[in-house]
Amino acid sequence: MTSVAQAAADFLAQRRIAVAGVSRQAAGHGGNTVYTTLRKRGYEVFAVNPNADTVEGDPCFRTLADIPGGVDGVVIATSPAAAASVVDDCIRLGIRRVWMHRSFGGGSVDAAAAMAGRAAGLTVIAGACPLMYGEQADFGHRCMRWVIGVTGSRPTAG
Repeated sequence: MTSVAQAAADFLAQRRIAVAGVSRQAAGHGGNTVYTTLRKRGYEVFAVNPNADTVEGDPCFRTLADIPGGVDGVVIATSPAAAASVVDDCIRLGIRRVWMHRSFGGGSVDAAAAMAGRAAGLTVIAGACPLMYGEQADFGHRCMRWVIGVTGSRPTAG
């Protein structure tokens, strides 16, 4: 099994990342924070929401399949109930890296969807936030990573 640190480094080494489940109402939505922060850090980021034309002033795609040229990884910021369909789309489209976002609480993690993705050969990080990892992680996200480690709600990867 891949360590979370290895999987996170590989995920963040990619440059084209979709964030599925961004919200038209940005306030208080972790997916929007991930989307805007990755964009500021120089990633080519794509917003995905079947009910939005724009998010954060950028074009929004209804599905992962609608993104021209595809993506290298997907951050899932949906409800856990919707995570399985996003993982299914990743399998179908050949997207090999998936991150089910969670800071505190349940987040977007669906254990069955994570298992299905891994069984299909995807690397799935179930839990935590991509902003907690890498050289550009800010102080607040590094602290969150530490708290998650101490409380035992560590993400899994594989």
